[in-house]
Amino acid sequence: MRTAGVLAADGGANAAWPGGGWVVWAAGAWAVFLAAHLVLNGRWWFWLLPSLLPPPVFVALPGLLLPLSWATEDLTAAVVAGAALALGARQSGLVPGALVRGKRRPPPPPDGAVRVVSWNTQHWCQSTDPEPFYAFLRGLDADVYLLQEYHHDEFDGTYRLIDDERRLRETFPGHRAVIARGLITLSRLPVAATVETAARRTLRVDLEMPGDGRILATFNVHIPVQLRLISPLRTDFYRAVRTRAADRAREYRGLLGDVAGCPHPALIAGDFNTTAAIGDARRIARLGSDAVALSGRLCPTSWQARPGLRWWRLDWVLTTPGARVHRYRFRDPRGLSDHSVQEVSVSLAEPGHRTLADHRSRHHDEGTHHALPLPGKDRPAGQ
Repeated sequence: MRTAGVLAADGGANAAWPGGGWVVWAAGAWAVFLAAHLVLNGRWWFWLLPSLLPPPVFVALPGLLLPLSWATEDLTAAVVAGAALALGARQSGLVPGALVRGKRRPPPPPDGAVRVVSWNTQHWCQSTDPEPFYAFLRGLDADVYLLQEYHHDEFDGTYRLIDDERRLRETFPGHRAVIARGLITLSRLPVAATVETAARRTLRVDLEMPGDGRILATFNVHIPVQLRLISPLRTDFYRAVRTRAADRAREYRGLLGDVAGCPHPALIAGDFNTTAAIGDARRIARLGSDAVALSGRLCPTSWQARPGLRWWRLDWVLTTPGARVHRYRFRDPRGLSDHSVQEVSVSLAEPGHRTLADHRSRHHDEGTHHALPLPGKDRPAGQ
């Protein structure tokens, strides 16, 4: 068996694969990148950019190099590629357990489960016809809607808040709307409370579940996007990345505190603008249990850069003890958004509950004009 040094010495010829010496160099280069990624990811603001790679690359590339190293009979390349494959697997977003858990979903309770959808609407039909947009929303027929980007993009790194309440109430007469911070929670269930949060791009609404009226806390989340779509040759591009890295860190710190301080079982869902390959995935893991294994997908994805390129999962559904997910799936947005719809069925597994008198919360009024303040011209367009 020949090594890369032998390949170089005899002019790059290999008995099994001529010119095979490049495999060990490719494996080594990827190993160096992966080592830097594991060390710097989530610790240096600049690494938000390399971590935007499609997560499947972390297994696809070493997975390709491994058989090539066997074909070239390069043991060094095989060892390096195999180690990179093992170390990068957790960055890939692959969920092997989904192949089993997706077929073993817990049955719903006798009185049924509540259907919840979470969806980033891509600037609330700013570039689409409102008629099919509202028809699609209505057709989802959810008990609870957690909707993000209830605003319009100004295309200068900011967004403009909108007021479409009248149409919302006409379209969903059986739902109560809670609107704040460019987020909407629509619920057929009685709203027990709307609760102030430290996370400034999160809307918490506590709902009374059917049956005994126990409380499910819903956290409608939209973590700021990492970058502005401007030329990377401009200093403003990197300034925005650094600023938004700090914004994201504050949001996650606030959200972790909000969830930890919540006395009720919670459902945390929305657009986290975070993949398994981004360091903030470690913070997401501390929020609650990820429901994605119930989707039955080995490689779940929810966002596409353009049609046909759905390689990233940016949208998550998490639960804390007491909340139980029975079904989880992604639904096609039918061209109305670049994000898929997340749909879950959820119930409460634990019998104990607190009364509203025991639950201290700060309330804010319902509606656009009385929403928690968030100036429209000083926030990034994608939040």
